[in-house]
Amino acid sequence: MNKAKIVLKSGKDDAVLRQHPWIFSGAIKKTYGETNEGDIVDVYNNKDRFLGQGHWQDGSIAVRMLSFTDEEINYDFYKNRISAAYNMRDSIGLINNAKTNIYRLIFAEGDNLPGLVIDFYAGAAIIQTHSIGMYLLRHDIAKILQEIYGDRIHTIYAKSKESLPKSTAFDIENEFLFGDKESIVALENGNKFEVNWVSGQKTGFFIDQRYNRELVGQYSKGRKVLNTFCYTGGFSIYALEQGASLVHSVDSSAKAIDLTNENVELNGFGKDKHDAFAVDTMDFMKDMPEKYELIILDPPAYAKHKKVRHQAVQGYKRLNATAFKNMAPGGILFTFSCSQVVDRRLFESTVLAAAIHSGRKVKILHHLSQPADHPQNIYHAEGAYLKGLVLYVE
Repeated sequence: MNKAKIVLKSGKDDAVLRQHPWIFSGAIKKTYGETNEGDIVDVYNNKDRFLGQGHWQDGSIAVRMLSFTDEEINYDFYKNRISAAYNMRDSIGLINNAKTNIYRLIFAEGDNLPGLVIDFYAGAAIIQTHSIGMYLLRHDIAKILQEIYGDRIHTIYAKSKESLPKSTAFDIENEFLFGDKESIVALENGNKFEVNWVSGQKTGFFIDQRYNRELVGQYSKGRKVLNTFCYTGGFSIYALEQGASLVHSVDSSAKAIDLTNENVELNGFGKDKHDAFAVDTMDFMKDMPEKYELIILDPPAYAKHKKVRHQAVQGYKRLNATAFKNMAPGGILFTFSCSQVVDRRLFESTVLAAAIHSGRKVKILHHLSQPADHPQNIYHAEGAYLKGLVLYVE
């Protein structure tokens, strides 16, 4: 089948020549041939120079580049890319790890497979796609995973209904591609977590805070800890495990609070050290029952588009200022943003503004990011989405 040809406007090829994997619809001058969502298209500049090939999709990001060379994109192409990602995780000690069997196998652009995310939970692989091109490959991807893992994989679940545009012409449904388990108890640094990929958010667990949860644990001994936006209670478990004197978990979702309490019990902790509250974080922090000595602020993405970035920044400022004002002297604040359109510089400037507003003296102890199984493609700055600071508040 002949591939469609995408020609870019004059001067719009610079990013592609630097191997940035996204081509926006506004950069396209002309299209030759039929373009259907999910098709592989060839990309050329305005001087008819071949730039590469990628998946076509209707929307702001029109092409997600798969290759910057004229190679055949077939089953072996995808298997080689997935195998390379597997080997990288193996080289950093995540494959066959006795204490951790939760990790991200494929991180989209970071693993040169834009539009594809695969998370692994103790033998279950959860596929989430962000492009129709990758969605249409889900059965091939499932076969590749079985070839790589063999009998170490028991379930493959495709979960893309929530991640793909609702405007697509395709009828997207979540489905089992292999096996039928809906949940499992998995390990992260020896801590137990019940992960449900069918009913849980995203793929069932927020893997990207693994390193940062460890650091929370290190600072928690003997401290009163508040974990806001707690979801399944990941930070709470690490704080309890490392000897926090008290841990309170807060989330506006009653379901999240139930999940947190289940994980607390699963790890052998009781009500004497932990309590959870289904309440809005801002409401809780304005009238806190304790002077907490360690607070974690890990909100969901306040901004997914540039048009709401200003509103998101104001939200981050209010949230952090409230924490600064109400935490105990000598306390430690872990604060995060996972909003891709709020870059590190803007996030840190916002936290600075919150500190000034609170009138507290604040020192930066750590700059935090995502773990190594969420690698950033050096040509794709947007891949560094998770930003965090650890702050000492006098």
